[in-house]
Amino acid sequence: MPDENSAAPTTAAIPERNWAGNLTYRAAHLHRPRSVAEVQEIVAGSPHVKALGSRHCFNDIADTTADLVSLEALDTGVEFQTAPSGDGGIVWMPGGMKYGDLVLELAPRGHALHNLASLPHITVVGATATGTHGSGNRNGSLSTSVAGLEIVRSDGELVSLDADHPDLPGAVVHLGALGIVTRIALRFQRTFSLRNNVYLGLTWERLLDDLDAVADAAYSVSVFTNWHEITMVWVKARTDEPDVAAEEFFGARSATVPTHMISTADVENLTDQLGVPGEWHERLPHFRAGFTPSKGEELQSEYFVPRRHARAACHRLRALADAMAPLLLTCELRTVAGDDLWLSPATGGDVLALHFTWVRDEGRVRALLPEIEAALRPFGARPHWGKVFTIDAGELEGLYPRLPDFRDLVRRFDPRGAFTNAYLDRTIAAFA
Repeated sequence: MPDENSAAPTTAAIPERNWAGNLTYRAAHLHRPRSVAEVQEIVAGSPHVKALGSRHCFNDIADTTADLVSLEALDTGVEFQTAPSGDGGIVWMPGGMKYGDLVLELAPRGHALHNLASLPHITVVGATATGTHGSGNRNGSLSTSVAGLEIVRSDGELVSLDADHPDLPGAVVHLGALGIVTRIALRFQRTFSLRNNVYLGLTWERLLDDLDAVADAAYSVSVFTNWHEITMVWVKARTDEPDVAAEEFFGARSATVPTHMISTADVENLTDQLGVPGEWHERLPHFRAGFTPSKGEELQSEYFVPRRHARAACHRLRALADAMAPLLLTCELRTVAGDDLWLSPATGGDVLALHFTWVRDEGRVRALLPEIEAALRPFGARPHWGKVFTIDAGELEGLYPRLPDFRDLVRRFDPRGAFTNAYLDRTIAAFA
C-alpha cells in the first residue's frame, strides 16, 4: 500500500482534449504523480480512475468522470537486462514513456525493437494496451514485444507480471481495464537499418493477383488507397536483406520526390524516402518525432481481417469507394503476423489491417461505419481498440474467444469497477 508520508500528487484542472480534438475528457481532476506511491494513493482513493497517455486514441477509452492519471512525470528509470549472447534482451521503462524517447535509449546502445508504429509520439503502454502495430508479414504487433508489466490494481496494490506469468498474455492488450501500468518491459534485438522506396501506379488488379508477394517483398510494406485507385506503396527493406528493385515494383514506378500519403499535407513531417538508408527508428515510423504526425485534425478507424480473406475484403470495400470518398483522406493496408495475446486484433493468425484516415466529421463518419462494418462482417473483422468503431460487446465476444477469460481477469484486478467506463461497458461488459 502507499507510503503514508508520500508527497501529495500534482493535480490539474480539466478539460483536456485528445490529439484529434474530437473528444473532451470529462474527469474532475488530472493527476500527474511523481512516484509509484502517489499512483497507488490516487487509485486506492478514487471511485473511478483512468490512465491518460499521449491522447492519441480517437474514442473515449481513457475517459472517466472522476480522476485521470498522466504518468508523464513518473520516472522509474530505464533498466536494461541484456541476454548473455549480447544480441538482445529486455528493457524496463516508466509507464509514461513514449516510443520517441525510448529509441533514444536503445539506438546509442546498438539495440532495436522489431517494429514501430507509424508515429513515435505515442506512449509504449498506450500503444501495446490497444494492439497497435507496424507492418510486415513476419512482424507481430507492438504488443508482442511486451515481456513484463507492473500494474497498480484498484485496491492500490502493485502487481508484477513477468514473461512467465500466466496472466501476461491476457494482460498485455488490457484496454486500461486492469489498472495503471507504472512500468513496462519490452524485448529488444540487435540494431538494423532500412531504406524506404515509394512507388506510384500499382493497379488494383496487380495488387490482388500478387497480394502475398507484394506484402512479402520487404520487411514492411504499406499500400495506400482511396479505394478507387491505389495512390502509392511504401516499401521498407532492410539493408542486410536482398534489395527491392529501385525503379519498378509489380508494375509501379519509383517516386522521384518525397511523397505524402495525404496529398494536401506537408512532406516535411515524413521520415526520409527515396531509398536513403537509415537506422530502424528513422525509417519504420512514417512520421518524424519532432513534427505533427499525419494531418492532425482527423479521425481514424481500423479493421483487421484474417489474411485468407484479404482479397474478398478488398473487393467489398472497393464497392463502397463512392460512399467513402467525401470523408476519406487515405486508407492504408498493412499485414501483421498473428499472435496468442487474448485481446490482440491479430490473435489466432495473420491479418490484413485496413486503416482509414477520415476528415474530422464524427457524425458523418459514425453514420458510415456500420456500412463498412457490415461489408467486413462475413470475414470476422476486428476493430482497432483505440480508434472509431460501432461494433458492440455482443459481436466482439464472437470475435475474441478469450474475451470471457479477460472479463474474469478484469474482475480479479478490479473487483470494485474503478477502471471501468462507458467505453468498457460497450465493448467488454465485465460488470454487466
